Amino acid sequence: MDIASLFGVFSGIGLIVSAIIVGGQVHNFLNVPGVMIVMGGTMAATLLTFQFKDVVTAFGSAYFVFSSPKQDSQELINTMIKLGTISRRKGLLSLMDVKTNSPFLKRVCTLIADAADEDTLRSAMRTEIESMQMRHFIVQDIFKKMAIYAPSFGMLGTLIGLIQMLSMLADPDSLGPAMAVALLTTFYGSLLATVIFLPIAGKLRSRTMIEVMHFEIIYQGAVSILQDNNPMSVYE
Repeated sequence: MDIASLFGVFSGIGLIVSAIIVGGQVHNFLNVPGVMIVMGGTMAATLLTFQFKDVVTAFGSAYFVFSSPKQDSQELINTMIKLGTISRRKGLLSLMDVKTNSPFLKRVCTLIADAADEDTLRSAMRTEIESMQMRHFIVQDIFKKMAIYAPSFGMLGTLIGLIQMLSMLADPDSLGPAMAVALLTTFYGSLLATVIFLPIAGKLRSRTMIEVMHFEIIYQGAVSILQDNNPMSVYE
C-alpha cells in the first residue's frame, strides 16, 4: 500500500472540507446538477477521446497507484547478481527454471536459456521497454485530459447557472443564492482536476520512470550475464 498517495489525497480533501465547514454551511457546497454536469461531461468527453478499454485500464492503474508497494531497486540488483551466480555455476539453461512474479524478468531468463545472442536480447528488451512506456503514456494522458475537461465543464455549468440567474432579475433576493450555485460547478471542476486527476497522472508518471529504471536494471544485468557471467560485472 502506498501510504504517501493515500495521505496526500485524504489530507488534501480533508483540509478543503475543513475549510468549508469552518467558513460556512456545508449544504451550500452541494449541488446535484453541478455534479452531473462536471462528472458526466468529463466522462463523456474522455470516452469520446479514448477507447473504452483504455479508460477502464486507466482507472485500474489509478487503483494500482494506491495499492501497489514500490519495488526496491537494490533488491532487483541483488536478484540479477543471484541469477548471474546461478548461471555461472549451473549454466545458462538453469535460468529456465527461475520462479519470478515479473513477466519481464521471466522473459529475459527464457531468452538467455534459449541461447539468444546479445543483439537479439537487446532488440527484444528494448522493444518491451518502449512498448511499456507507450502503454503508460496513454494511461497518464487520460488523466491529464480529464484534468482539462473537468474545469472546462465546470465553466460550462457556471455559464448555464448565470443564464438561469439572469432570467430571475425580477427577483433580486434570489440572485445571491443563484450566483453561488452557478459558481459551484467551477469549484467542482477545479477540485477534481487539482486534487484527483493531476496528482494521479503525476504519480503514474513517477511510477513509469521507476519501472523503466527497473527494466533497465534487468536489461543491463542480462546483457552482462551473456557477456562474461561474472557476478561483480553484473553488479557494476
